[in-house]
Amino acid sequence: MIRKILLKDLSLGPRSPIILWVLVLPVVLTFAFRMVFGGLFNTEPRLGIVDLGNSAVTEAAAQLEGIEVTFLDDAEELRRQVEEGNLDAGLVLEAGFDDLVRSGAQPQLQFWVGGDSLASDRIILGVTALDLVRTISAVDSPVDVSVVSIGDQGLELSVRMLPMLVIMAVAIAGVMVPAASLIEEKTRRTLSAVLVTPANLKDVLVAKGLLGTILAILTGVMTLLLNSAFGTAPVATLLAVTLGAIMMAEIGLMLGSWAPDTATMFAAWKGGAILLLFPVIFTIWPTLPQWIAKLGPTYYFLQPIFDLSINGATLAEVAPQLAIAAVICIALLPIVMRFGRSLEGRLVGAAKHQEPALTNA
Repeated sequence: MIRKILLKDLSLGPRSPIILWVLVLPVVLTFAFRMVFGGLFNTEPRLGIVDLGNSAVTEAAAQLEGIEVTFLDDAEELRRQVEEGNLDAGLVLEAGFDDLVRSGAQPQLQFWVGGDSLASDRIILGVTALDLVRTISAVDSPVDVSVVSIGDQGLELSVRMLPMLVIMAVAIAGVMVPAASLIEEKTRRTLSAVLVTPANLKDVLVAKGLLGTILAILTGVMTLLLNSAFGTAPVATLLAVTLGAIMMAEIGLMLGSWAPDTATMFAAWKGGAILLLFPVIFTIWPTLPQWIAKLGPTYYFLQPIFDLSINGATLAEVAPQLAIAAVICIALLPIVMRFGRSLEGRLVGAAKHQEPALTNA
């Protein structure tokens, strides 16, 4: 009976807006996060160079550390890249530039700066460009410019946002799909009809939970694949995603059993989602006290996913956290059953209330 209910829900999936939304969500989130956080927070200044005369400046620029150097063939393309903000500055070296510098002719140096670039990057790139030109002159430079990063070299913000992408994909699919499906069946009174069939409410909850778990695993895996973050231990990563999907589906069943309508469901989601999402804050800003993140249940599958995908951890290293995640999933089962019994009681009470009304009619 569970299989029939699950297959029925899966067959209705293509016609369900929420299921279609959760399936495209990983692509939308990945695109949006890369657009916003993949470019604005690059830590290294970006310099583009067009060399029209085989200048020694190009060879010296290729050895720069702390600056991202891109070589292009066309000056107009370089100008476009700077105008669009893909580069912080652009340097054009005309043919014979080195000879003119060595002869003391002071040739014109085209150096374009992007209007959206950071002021600090402009200073660094301007000084660096002058220092590069001095490498081909006969005059020794009065100073030696060296770009030094101060403090620990942390991960880029776009990488630290990975747990946010994963939790949003897994939580929305795992929580919202079973919750919305249960509420829809309650409002259409099709769930009440189950009470007079060989199936019972437990079968319905298991089928809805499996639906949410399958979709959450699918969206979680899609998110990791789209971000090339499946790690070197795919079995362990899949295990962590599966535990997260089960945990979210259990929460979705509780939400769907409790909420009388979709408006209440979304209101509860807005208020309660912070409890599921807050551990990712401590990954984005690692200087915060990390012990606070461990208070959230989602930490115990998100942190293993992050360690497996980004830090190259092994299954043995994340096993304790995954074990805690499994314990949380098991501990949630009696709570889900209690919500289910409460829902069944309300459905039976509503059915008994309707029977006298039908008899009198």
